[in-house]
Amino acid sequence: MNSEVQGTHTALKYEVEVQADGQVALQLPFAPGARVVVFVVPEHQEIFSDLPVAAESSLGFWDNLADDEDWNNA
Repeated sequence: MNSEVQGTHTALKYEVEVQADGQVALQLPFAPGARVVVFVVPEHQEIFSDLPVAAESSLGFWDNLADDEDWNNA
């Protein structure tokens, strides 16, 4: 398994119902044979309620000149 991340990635979100046989069907905008990673979480599980907000937040927090200088000189 290759865990290296390359390039820009766009996350897709689908809200679907699990079918009676336990399966979920999705129409994805990828070529046949493309490999994808799927995360499945229950819709109303409170433990993950802040996950979408965190994923959509800005990375501007990390752009801090004072901290950059400290880390560069460490």
